[in-house]
Amino acid sequence: MEVISTANPYLKKGIELIMGYGPKLLLAIVVLIVGNIIIKWLKKIIIKAMDKGKVEVSLQRFLVSLISIGLRILLLISVASMIGIATTSFVAILGATTFAIGLALQGSLSNFAGGVLILLLKPFKVGDVIEAQGYLGKVHEIQIFNTILKTFDNKVIYIPNGSLSNGNITNYSQEPIRRVDMTFGIGYGDDIKKAKDVLISIVEQDSRVLQDPAPIIAVSNLGDSSVDFAVKVWCDTAEYWNVFFDMQEKVKLTFDEKGISIPFPQTDVHLYKENPVA
Repeated sequence: MEVISTANPYLKKGIELIMGYGPKLLLAIVVLIVGNIIIKWLKKIIIKAMDKGKVEVSLQRFLVSLISIGLRILLLISVASMIGIATTSFVAILGATTFAIGLALQGSLSNFAGGVLILLLKPFKVGDVIEAQGYLGKVHEIQIFNTILKTFDNKVIYIPNGSLSNGNITNYSQEPIRRVDMTFGIGYGDDIKKAKDVLISIVEQDSRVLQDPAPIIAVSNLGDSSVDFAVKVWCDTAEYWNVFFDMQEKVKLTFDEKGISIPFPQTDVHLYKENPVA
């Protein structure tokens, strides 16, 4: 009898705890299970949306993992508060820790945010030729923190995404066609009409030059020693440099053949003989 009577207070206390926390615990378990199901469902929706938006696979995985971790932390905090665990201190510690990590990794976080913006907004893609931060080259790889360029003399440039996303970017590959701007000078004693007809003939014979938009060939400047022609033609972006370099050679050879001079700087030196002082 004494054992039962002694156990009664503990049994009573246990029953009170079960009655008080049992429903909360069951509800918390249900919320935890349902919450995990919802999180998995949201992950699938986010992945489908990213696939539709053609987001890079590496960025997809990172963002989905980050979102999943964040949602699970919120779920655990919610479940803990339902049971009756004080979460104020936990949230404060988590916030302080996040703030400290943010300060320590400020530069890296800036580069990460820049990488996310580049991969989402796509001002350029792998294979494009761009000019940014004082460098010109082909995009070799877009990483989370850096973008890797390869210059035309095969140097590898690592540009932090933070500065890259906040600076000016010139994309030379984004549009399917580009205009090639060239200037050719002739002497003042040469026939302007003849030179223009030669330039028109050279442009018309080049199958890479597009007729729409139409080429522009006109006198652009009366210089100190030359009459300058502006030649502006359109071509496929991939043919830009081929057209530019070939035109320089063709114009020089044809001008020589037609007797049209290309002026170049000359310096006349005059020597005066002075009489010796008597």
